[in-house]
Amino acid sequence: MELQNYSLVSEFVLYGLCTSQHLQHFFFIFFSGIYVVTMLGNLIIVVTVISDPHLHSSPMYFLLGNLSFLDIWLASFATPKMIRDFLSDRKLISFGGCMAQIFFLHFIGGAEMVLLVSMAYDRYVAICKPLHYMTMMSRKTCMGLVLVSWVIGFVHSISQVAFTVNLPYCGPNEVDSFFCDLPLVIKLACMDTYVLGILMISDSGLLSMSCFVLLLVSYTVILITVRQHAAGGVSKALSTCSAHIMVVLLFFGPCIFIYVWPFSRFSVDKLLSVFYTIFTPLLNPLIYTLRNKEMKTAMKKLCNQHVTSH
Repeated sequence: MELQNYSLVSEFVLYGLCTSQHLQHFFFIFFSGIYVVTMLGNLIIVVTVISDPHLHSSPMYFLLGNLSFLDIWLASFATPKMIRDFLSDRKLISFGGCMAQIFFLHFIGGAEMVLLVSMAYDRYVAICKPLHYMTMMSRKTCMGLVLVSWVIGFVHSISQVAFTVNLPYCGPNEVDSFFCDLPLVIKLACMDTYVLGILMISDSGLLSMSCFVLLLVSYTVILITVRQHAAGGVSKALSTCSAHIMVVLLFFGPCIFIYVWPFSRFSVDKLLSVFYTIFTPLLNPLIYTLRNKEMKTAMKKLCNQHVTSH
């Protein structure tokens, strides 16, 4: 804790996405719309899963509802401030606010990675062991999988923030992004953080790669198993899992690029951060609802009930 005595920085300056005033006004309108749609889309999924008895009792939709709940938080940890900053000349964030952004990004991101692995396991059991599905994916099991995802996300995040908050910050305080991202913040410390940075970012990279490999193995096993046991099963399995695979690629692609190759100076990192924190939570509900008849039917039923009640 002694290092904190040397921290003279009480706030950080965020560069944001661009410096053009006209572009910032356009981005304010554009991202405000994206944020509202993201929140509504994920809220509708959560409410639909909770209110429909069939979906609520289904392991797949229970996990999907939890994914949408996490996406609401993933979309909210930095986006509202980014939107507000488009109208500000100086984009400032307090030291505590900066550490909070790092904490919530890694907490929610870590939990969502593990939850996606749980969803892959759910599809594996449903397709490869259908007779044992309700036994293996009981409500107790689903609750346990969700709890494990939250615990892993929390432990991962605390391990990141505990080191970051105690670094000495006494010089530059400018972060070249629209939020406080770990690789950018630790480079501002008044000490050699190269080894520490490698260790901390390797933690994120290891979690990302581990979950990604587990997901690849899960979906490969699903396809191989179905191909061996059913004629034409590959197309059926692909149809069932395609939405999950799309979400996995959209979520892990930018994340792995940023945290496995963290010290690149390409401006593409900023674009990937936008995609990872803003567009992924928007695309998840679109992918799952547009490709899912049960979800669309339940949403129509909920909408009709709301209309008739008025």
